[in-house]
Amino acid sequence: MGTQSGNRPHRPAPADGITWEPSERWVRGTKGDVTVVDSRRPILVWERGRPVPLYAFPADDVRTDVLRKAAKPATGRHSGSTVFYDLELGGEVIENAAWTFPGEQLAGYIAFEWFGRNVLDHWYEEEAEIFVHPRDPHKRVDAIPSSRHVQVEIEGTVVADTRAPVLLFETGLPVRYYLPRDDVRFHLLAPTDLRTQCPYKGTAAEYWSWEGGGGDVPPNVAWSYPDPLPAVQEIRGMVAFYNEAVDIIVDGERLERPVTHFSRSR
Repeated sequence: MGTQSGNRPHRPAPADGITWEPSERWVRGTKGDVTVVDSRRPILVWERGRPVPLYAFPADDVRTDVLRKAAKPATGRHSGSTVFYDLELGGEVIENAAWTFPGEQLAGYIAFEWFGRNVLDHWYEEEAEIFVHPRDPHKRVDAIPSSRHVQVEIEGTVVADTRAPVLLFETGLPVRYYLPRDDVRFHLLAPTDLRTQCPYKGTAAEYWSWEGGGGDVPPNVAWSYPDPLPAVQEIRGMVAFYNEAVDIIVDGERLERPVTHFSRSR
């Protein structure tokens, strides 16, 4: 499916469920003040059933001296993984922190748990810190200012109305409508303590829940990025709502609510 010489793989994934391709990015992962991974020749790996990629690294680019064969291997967690490793560093043991893939093509590569687990403290591509998971080179995120008339309703109540939205187009997700704060009726919303991170947009440090009393409306239905990543600066400070949980009307047309993995989490 790929070679270290830089040939690109063919997608979709083969029968073994693993697709991979080489990356030219310099990737580092740290734990405390220790650099555990330092690689200029990582590969991106897509596993069956996982929509986002992960990195794997040549063993020579990994501090294998802080890895031990897992005492309780997490078999079945990854596509055909063969050997799991615990990370032992600074008196701390993190179980099943890393693993290898089967087969000759990925022999000698080690991958680390990332999404949903704080195995390492920080990851960097070149000098930029990245969060949650590696950015997919086959995915685009475009934030485009618009003059469409966008209204947001929750249980029949208009909570936002603007003619100056920013439309965020992200591969594989519905369009998100980011609205100027002056056009949002914040007295109908209650701030929450939730914070989330996105590898493409940065840290969503502000969330709001609906105060209208509806039992069918999930919490944290709106959010904002006060300091987004440079590629999406147009959404700075603006407010978006989950299309999956509210009614959005664009130029007089009520949009159908999409069904995504966010529908399950709302």
